[in-house]
Parts: sequence; structure tokens; C-alpha cells
Amino acid sequence: MKKWLRKWRLASIIAILALVLSGCGEPFLSALKPAGEVAKQQYDLILFSLGIMVLVIIVVVVLFTIVLVRFRRKHDNEIPKQVEGSHLLEIIWTVIPIIIILVIAVPTIAATFSQGDVSAMNKKGKDGNRENLVVNVRAHLYWWEFEYEDLGILTSQDLVIPTDQKVYFNVESADIKHSFWIPPLGGKLDANPENVNKFFLSVDQDKADEVNNIFYGKCAELCGPSHALMDFKVKALPKDQFDQWVADMQNAEEPVPTSELAQKGEDIFNESCITCHGEVTPSNETPKSARVAPNLANFGNKEKIAGILDHNEEELKRWLKDPDKIKPGNKMSGGNYPDLNDEQLDALAAYLMELKVSDK
Repeated sequence: MKKWLRKWRLASIIAILALVLSGCGEPFLSALKPAGEVAKQQYDLILFSLGIMVLVIIVVVVLFTIVLVRFRRKHDNEIPKQVEGSHLLEIIWTVIPIIIILVIAVPTIAATFSQGDVSAMNKKGKDGNRENLVVNVRAHLYWWEFEYEDLGILTSQDLVIPTDQKVYFNVESADIKHSFWIPPLGGKLDANPENVNKFFLSVDQDKADEVNNIFYGKCAELCGPSHALMDFKVKALPKDQFDQWVADMQNAEEPVPTSELAQKGEDIFNESCITCHGEVTPSNETPKSARVAPNLANFGNKEKIAGILDHNEEELKRWLKDPDKIKPGNKMSGGNYPDLNDEQLDALAAYLMELKVSDK
């Protein structure tokens, strides 16, 4: 008996902890703290459906309790009156679920069609240019590529978008199926190798201010050993700051190493890395088929290294020394990446950390 009580207490503690932890969530990562129009609409649908389900549970529990008390067996030899084939009851328990389904389905379908409306994506102004910002998202094992086709900009791992306006996305995959998801902004759309999916998101400026303009994005489709590490960062900037970022990227000059160590690092990059990573430029002139590794033009300004590590030289050298240990199955492993000694690691890290489009 005592042994059973100990197990019951342990189970109770675990259940309470699970309930408490289920309410935890950072605003830059939690889907339960919406930061945009799409996420808010999805969140409201969750609460609406949850409210109806709770109401159904309450009604069922009340009816069950009434029946349990009122029709409990009082005498062993007494058999309650048997009632079956009540047309009224059958109509009630058939019609009520249909009504509940319709009540949930109507706003859900309306929201689905509303969020799926991308007709404005290709709307053009008098100058012949698209009126709305469109970003081409391309998922790779295990990193993300973002192309601003109309602006001539190509980035990786850091998605930069303006606040308080709709941003449209073309989502696809370069290899296997992935899923593009920014929990606080909504979405979760499949990235497929055989077709392009389209949708839009938006960010409220006041919500962006709460998280210092940085949200976290993830892959939501199991895609391999490093699926859980396939993260990216979203910089949500006011329109004027976004326009300045665009100007900086479009006018970026070829980087020039500022030290002898960084110059050695550039030589190592050109010998060992440029084949996959391409030229150190934020331009999208590189053909899509040749983009087999992240664009490093703005590496020094990125939020994270490999999407998950703190952005500093020590973490960069740890990544360069053994990338497969940090992200198993990534394409820098398996003989595609040469072993570097400590001196070469110092030089390459120094060069990469200098790759900045701006000092901001």
C-alpha cells in the first residue's frame, strides 16, 4: 500500500510540473504569444475551439453526475424502467454534434481561406514593380536560404522583414521535405522539393519591440538527425530601418581583410570553402542550382553561428573544427570539408567574423 502511495505521489508531482511548464514560453518563440495578424487569428481559433470543448465537457460531466445520483441502484432486486428507441433523444444527440462541428468549422474555414489568399503577391504598381515584399524561402539540410528576388538580395539563416505590413513567401525545398515555421508569427507551411507553397505573415511593431526585434524560426518537419537544430532567426525592423538594411545590402562592397591573419583566412576560404559557399556577396546572381551552402556575405552581422551557436570566434572555431559533432549529417561533413589545424582555424575565423555589410 505504501509503495503504491509513493508512486501515486510521484505521478502527481510530474503531472503538476507538466501543467506548470505547459504555460511557459518566451515571446520570441511561443505560438501562444502571437506577434502578428496571422498568429493572432490562429491563436483566437485555438481559444474558441478550446472554449467549446470545455463547455461540452462540463455539460457531459453535469449530466453524468445527475444520472449517477438520481438513478443509482437503491435495492438489489429493483430493475429501473427500460427505455429505448427514443426518437427525441436520437435527434438531440445527432443534431447537437452537427451544430458544434458547424460552429467550429465556419470560422476555421473562413480563416483558412483568408490566410491562403495570396492574390496580392504579384500585384504591380504603375512602375511595373511588385507593390508587396516577396521572399523566396528555400530549405536545405540543415539551413535556410532567403532570396529577395525583386531587391537582388540573397541571405541565409537570418530573415529580415519589415514590421506592420504583409510579407509574402514562396516556400520550397532543395532536397527533402521540411516545414517553415515562425511560432510567434504563425504559418508552419511545408517546404517541398516538387512544388512551391505560398502564404503571408506580418509582425506588429509593439510585439517586435518586446523581443528586441528578434524572433526564432524552426523546421517543423522531421527531416533527419539535425532536424531539431535547423533554426533560423527573424529580424523584424521598422520600415525605415528595413529600407536602410536593403540599401546596405545592395551597395555592399567586396570585403577587404583588415589584418594579416584575416588575409590568410581569405586564402583558406578561397581554397577550401568558396566552391560550396560561393562568392562573398549578398547578390542573388548565383544560380539556384549552385547554392549548396549558406551565403556568408553578411556573416559577421548574423545572430547565430550555424543557426544555434553564440556568435563569437570561439564558437565559430568549434563549429569549423568538427561541424558534424554539432550538427550531425550536415553537408560540411563526410569528407566535403578539410581538416584545419589551430592556426588555420584562427585565420579562417578572423576572416569570417570581418564579413559585415554594416557595423550595426
